[in-house]
Amino acid sequence: MTEKPTVLFVCIHNAGRSQMAAGYMRALSGGAVDVLSGGSEPGDQINPMAIAAMAEEGIDISQAVPTLMTTEQVRESDAVITMGCGDVCPIFPGKRYEDWALTDPKGKSLEEVRPIRDDIKARVEALLAELLPAKV
Repeated sequence: MTEKPTVLFVCIHNAGRSQMAAGYMRALSGGAVDVLSGGSEPGDQINPMAIAAMAEEGIDISQAVPTLMTTEQVRESDAVITMGCGDVCPIFPGKRYEDWALTDPKGKSLEEVRPIRDDIKARVEALLAELLPAKV
């Protein structure tokens, strides 16, 4: 693994789950991890409920833009975390892959998005502890 690990978070629309995970990783790692996110079919905008749920945590993801996940992003990442994108993510031998089974926040109320957000936070904290064991 490189000196500064790179993590790629991927979900279909890159508008909710992956953006919340990326927001947490950026905030909790304090810049010690390079964070990428993308989607297999990027949406038009970030889910407003995801923005609101993260704002409650003091993390602003409102300026994020859904982007297409690229093979290059996967190649340069030490860990690739997928969130319901199925078989669309390219696989490279030797990479760390995890698929986090998370409910899609699309169309959900803020009350319904909060538990998804909290699940993502716990998973990001656990991943961060593995990536940077001496820093946590």
